[in-house]
Amino acid sequence: MTPDSADPIETVSTDVAIIGAGPAGLFAVFELGLLDLKCCLIDILDKPGGQCAELYPEKPIYDIPGLPQISGQDLADQLVQQGAPFEPEMIFGHMVSELERLEDKTFRLTTDRGLKVEAKVIVVAAGGGSFQPKRPPIPDLEEFEEKSIFFAVRRIEDFRDRNILIVGGGDSALDWTVALEPVAKSVTLLHRRPDFRGTPDSVNKMRALVDAGKVNLVIGQVTGLNGENGQLSSAGIRSEDGPPEIACDAMLPFFGLTMKLGPVSDWGLNIVDKHIPVDTETFQTNQPGIFAVGDINIYPGKLKLILCGFHEVALMSHAVHKHIYPDRVIKMQYSTTSKDLKKKLGVA
Repeated sequence: MTPDSADPIETVSTDVAIIGAGPAGLFAVFELGLLDLKCCLIDILDKPGGQCAELYPEKPIYDIPGLPQISGQDLADQLVQQGAPFEPEMIFGHMVSELERLEDKTFRLTTDRGLKVEAKVIVVAAGGGSFQPKRPPIPDLEEFEEKSIFFAVRRIEDFRDRNILIVGGGDSALDWTVALEPVAKSVTLLHRRPDFRGTPDSVNKMRALVDAGKVNLVIGQVTGLNGENGQLSSAGIRSEDGPPEIACDAMLPFFGLTMKLGPVSDWGLNIVDKHIPVDTETFQTNQPGIFAVGDINIYPGKLKLILCGFHEVALMSHAVHKHIYPDRVIKMQYSTTSKDLKKKLGVA
């Protein structure tokens, strides 16, 4: 699988572009791969797993068939491993912003970072929509966004030798405090209270760095930003015991994520209460060549369960193959007995 890079190639060509790398999107790589269809996964997050990996990576899931208990992160990891033999292109940290239907009835997607993906079919597997960062109510925030204030870390090297202010008390804030400390000139973690929402392991690692004098911990809140032309020089702080100002040339606010349907709502799809209606025989939308699986779709009897998403993916994959190759007949094969499928999976 190909991870996102700082300088992605300008255009990716593939059979199927899958928007969303949650469980349904990841399993679609496997099912489509069995039918010899090449996939490209695109997700706004910086890693695969979608809601499972982002919101409850360590919480157990009990209703995956054959797995009495598995964590969200482990499920995502195993789905990535399952699809690995088919070598999908995986694009992280990109949000699909535009969709064009080309003259030959294929599609061209453009991301917010300028990457283009050309595909014969689009599969929307975006869960409840794209995860987008919650922006704190700080005056003049927009002036500094993506210049010296960032809501995600796409490359650790971009923060080398910088004075970083990390704001938040969850796993993202704690994990990036630990990860950036070795490369940054200084790291200050700011949280509005002394208790943290992160996992005990992350909290312990952060406190060990604080005790060693490698990270500064301040209890308080950001009240204002200082700097020019989008470049931070310091942040004003309201704190009982801390400084009134913290010098910094980069700030990372981690206030959680919100779900938005995003640009998908502008693609001519029938949107019903922020969901996409589909034909349950094919899971195609009202737009030929655009399919939807998982929590993003809606139909009579819909259940928002991961296992139902897997079922939808299996039916969708066969419908996609028929859409791309209408004259080819799919020979039904089973992975337990088919030499051809075992060869594709590398277990022959």
